[in-house]
Amino acid sequence: MKKMNVWLSTLGFLLVSSAATAAQWEIKNSESQINFISTKKVNIAEVHQFDKIAGSLSESGEFSVSIDLASVDTGVEIRDSRMKEFLFNIADFPKAVITAKLPPDEIKQLEVGQTKPLSVDGMLELHGQKKALTFEVLVTKVATNELLVVSAHPVILNADDYELAAGVEKLRELAGLPNISHAVPVNFYLTLNATN
Repeated sequence: MKKMNVWLSTLGFLLVSSAATAAQWEIKNSESQINFISTKKVNIAEVHQFDKIAGSLSESGEFSVSIDLASVDTGVEIRDSRMKEFLFNIADFPKAVITAKLPPDEIKQLEVGQTKPLSVDGMLELHGQKKALTFEVLVTKVATNELLVVSAHPVILNADDYELAAGVEKLRELAGLPNISHAVPVNFYLTLNATN
């Protein structure tokens, strides 16, 4: 009887451990942020963000993030409206989507409190264009059911790569500015919670 109890306890532990390591992870929007920096007049930089983010990380390491471009928040309402219409053209391109593959074994082996630096190859689909990108990230297991994925270095996007140059120039014209940089640094932190 004693051996049976030990066997059942061991089996239960293994089942719980298996469920924890085979988790599907979902982005928690309220504790996540993607921001970008615009530079105008050569040396005036401003930080903007998106308020609506969704996505997941599967147990096989498939990672996806969907950004609602209509949720852009620059702190200036008229600028938000202009970006939605003339830059992102949200009527035709409402979302930007990032897909990447994270090494599943590296994620499963993380202990609570441990941080792992990863270089991740991915793809950004924006304004009808798809471009390959490399993301340098830090993945931290905050709790048994929570991960934090943070950019270790900014990702530099160029408006020309996504056919956004005309939109940038339209914003410059409307704002009466001498220039707006076409190179845009992007940073992010994403909180993910286990769903099973």
